[in-house]
Amino acid sequence: MVSSLPIILLVLFLVVLSPSSGSPSAYDMLEEFGFPRGILPQGVKGYRLDPDGSFEVLLSGDCEFRVDGGGYLLKYRRKITGKVKSGQLKGLNGIRVKVLLFWFGIDEVLKSGTDLQFSVGPLSATFPSSNFGECPKCRCGSRCDTITTAFGATELVSDS
Repeated sequence: MVSSLPIILLVLFLVVLSPSSGSPSAYDMLEEFGFPRGILPQGVKGYRLDPDGSFEVLLSGDCEFRVDGGGYLLKYRRKITGKVKSGQLKGLNGIRVKVLLFWFGIDEVLKSGTDLQFSVGPLSATFPSSNFGECPKCRCGSRCDTITTAFGATELVSDS
């Protein structure tokens, strides 16, 4: 019995450290901080959120889609990082927007009432939060169905 104790402790330790299927998704976490889930595209594989608000979101690959209404083209990298607190996403890396012929990094997103303010360097644009109720689907040609349904568990908290 004494020799099996280390094995039992190891199994218990691994169970406690493994992400549970009941963990909130990255989309749920966005809503907890006051943001609509549609500011992230479909297909989040997992995320990490540190106690200081630093985060990392992983997509299955780079993602590109056009935003209706403004005609902006958005590009999300496979890994998105930044810092979050209630109503604020700051220090964003991995999200770019094409305005006319130029690409700019989206640095921060602030929630103000029912609007979202997106900052690109010294410039900003404000849109109603209701524009982001649904998660956009990445443009991926004929492979879209395969890419958006083929997510497995990761070492991060899984959104599947």
